[in-house]
Amino acid sequence: RELADKDVALDRSMIPLGSCTMKLNAAAEMEPITWPEFARLHPFAPVSDTRGIRELIDQLGAWLTQLSGYDAVSLQPNAGSQGEYAGLSAIHAYHASRGEPHRDVCLIPSSAHGTNAASAALAGMRVVVVGCRNNGDVDLDDLRGKLAEHADRLSTLMVTYPSTHGVYEHDIAEICAAVHDAGGQVYVDGANLNALIGLARPGKFGGDISHLNLHKTFCIPHGGGGPGVGPVVARAHLAPFLPGHPYAPELPTARPVASAPYGSASILPISWAYIRMMGAHGLRAASLAAIAAANYLARRLDEYYPVLYTGSNGMVAHECILDLRPLTKASGVTVDDVAKRLADYGFHAPTMSFPVAGTLMVEPTESESLAELDAFCEAMIAIRAEIDNVAAGRWPVDDNPLRGAPHTAASLLVDKWEHPYTREQAAYPLGRDFRPKVWPPVRRVDNAYGDRHLVCSCPPVQAYV
Repeated sequence: RELADKDVALDRSMIPLGSCTMKLNAAAEMEPITWPEFARLHPFAPVSDTRGIRELIDQLGAWLTQLSGYDAVSLQPNAGSQGEYAGLSAIHAYHASRGEPHRDVCLIPSSAHGTNAASAALAGMRVVVVGCRNNGDVDLDDLRGKLAEHADRLSTLMVTYPSTHGVYEHDIAEICAAVHDAGGQVYVDGANLNALIGLARPGKFGGDISHLNLHKTFCIPHGGGGPGVGPVVARAHLAPFLPGHPYAPELPTARPVASAPYGSASILPISWAYIRMMGAHGLRAASLAAIAAANYLARRLDEYYPVLYTGSNGMVAHECILDLRPLTKASGVTVDDVAKRLADYGFHAPTMSFPVAGTLMVEPTESESLAELDAFCEAMIAIRAEIDNVAAGRWPVDDNPLRGAPHTAASLLVDKWEHPYTREQAAYPLGRDFRPKVWPPVRRVDNAYGDRHLVCSCPPVQAYV
């Protein structure tokens, strides 16, 4: 508990990481994974000992195919990226079965999810990027040009819907039809499925295969890098090429993508319970609430931080991108400064500089109340006022509450305070009654340096010999 209290968690604050879908999970969904009947099952336990978990897997798989509009599912992939690899491998095997193993070009719009290109390269495909219009939609003229250029070698198009730009592609059906006419398959990335469940089904508007993220849309917690489940769902013609396993004859005969036949089976009860308790009506309501929350934030904050992309109706999907680049140019305050400063207000930062550098991508999810959304807006509006103070020269660029954030308790308990802002402004920018204070445990670190200079804290190899 001491470790948990040192960090911001969903039970005390929203975590608005764009493209991550950080939901607050119900305890009732989590309880079953503590039961030894699930938690202590070995992945290769005999069928006679696993009738219960197999029934749960069958029910969950049936629900996922119904919700996504596909015909078959594999629960083997342990992550969304692994689901992408499994799906692309199935497409390659499908083309090969038709005497066209040379089809290896994967078209990926610049608005696609970040892992798509890496997965395509790992699957042995050549990535060709399709441009987007100024409004964030796929550029249909560029798509048609790339289809014509690579018609003989076209394998698939990977498209994220809604896009990572936070908008619905209004031409998605036309995009899918054009790829099919050129002999390709359509991979609809399910990263943003939280804006679709109960509203639209990828398998019905043109998708041939998709991966879903049970650790996002279907409530498995995934803070800190796991655990994840990335099922791949497919239409009937791709079903024979989904992952198999030598110890699971009931699965297809394709190569496995994970060591266990059903991946991280012990955490599947979380998603099973979520779908069972929500029901079709509840799942649809959750999607609508997530979309409403994102649009509420976009409308309230657009005056202070322009929303970079919207649909033709001026709306966003389940997330929005706030453009800080003009403010950075005018004041010198960076997106990193704003992200760190949010910790002083008691909030986890949104996604920084993805998919557009110098922006924040905000995804509130349906878990957040109106009061929490308003509190986040108040924090962001107050930060905009601080940025204006820097731009006006009232605070220097290199010494202000944003550049000094986050402020730990230890950083304030000094005999001599030598900053042009007060300790109160540092720690309680909206007053002590704004929200319960969560003290950051550490001050700012150099993120880029840490990424480039990894330090292993594990015992040396000799310790294991």
